[in-house]
Amino acid sequence: MSAVEVLAGVDIVALRLSEEGVLQVLLLRRQREPYAGQWALPGVLVNGRCADVSLDAAAARALADKARLQPQYLEQVATVGNGLRDPRGWSLSTCYLALLAPDAEPQDESLRFVDLSRVTAGQQALPFDHTQLVRLAAERLRGKSVYSSLPLYLLAPRFTVTEALTAFQACLGEPVQHTTLRGRLERMKAQGWISDTGEKNYPKMGRPQNLLEHLPQEAEAFIFDRSLLA
Repeated sequence: MSAVEVLAGVDIVALRLSEEGVLQVLLLRRQREPYAGQWALPGVLVNGRCADVSLDAAAARALADKARLQPQYLEQVATVGNGLRDPRGWSLSTCYLALLAPDAEPQDESLRFVDLSRVTAGQQALPFDHTQLVRLAAERLRGKSVYSSLPLYLLAPRFTVTEALTAFQACLGEPVQHTTLRGRLERMKAQGWISDTGEKNYPKMGRPQNLLEHLPQEAEAFIFDRSLLA
C-alpha cells in the first residue's frame, strides 16, 4: 500500500440467539495476511472499483459473499480509523450490527459462531480492533433493547412470549418481567407490528403456548414510550 493510500472497509458484527438463549457472534477465519489463519469479523474492502452503491450495500454483500447469510436487521454502528489498527497502514472501518435468524448456520469450516461474551471478555482474541467493534455493537444492541423491539429480529418470524423474553434478556444481560414484556407485545399488536396466528407450539416439555407473528415495518424496530427497565 502506498504512503498516501487509506484502506476503507466494512466489518460486520453478526449475532444470532442460540437454542440455549445465548448471543453468539459470527467469525471468519482469515485466508490472507495480515493475520492469516486467525478468526476475525467478516468484512469487505470498499473503494472506487467495488460495485456497491452505499455502505449498507457493502455490508449486505459482506454477509452474502462471505457467509451466504441474509440479516433480518442491519444497522450502522460506528466508523473508526487510525494508522495503528491495521499493520498495512492507515485504515477506516465502518462497523455494522446484523441480527440473524436463530437457524442461521455457517456454510463451511471457515465460519463459526462463538459466544458473544467470550469476545467481549477478551477470552476469544480477534485481530485488528475487532474486539472493540464487537463491544461497540453489543452496547448499541443493549442500549436500543431498553426502548425498542430490536431483540425480536433474533427470533423466527413466529415466536412465543417466552422466546421473546429470552431474546430481550439475552440482549440486555439482565432479567425482564414477564408481565412488562407481555404488555409491550400487546402494544405492538395493537399497532400492527405483531399478530396472533391462532396456533400454538407444542414443546417436548411444558404447556403449549400461543404463537405470535412478527410483522416488522421496513426492517425498523418498534419504539416504546418508556424504558423496559424503568
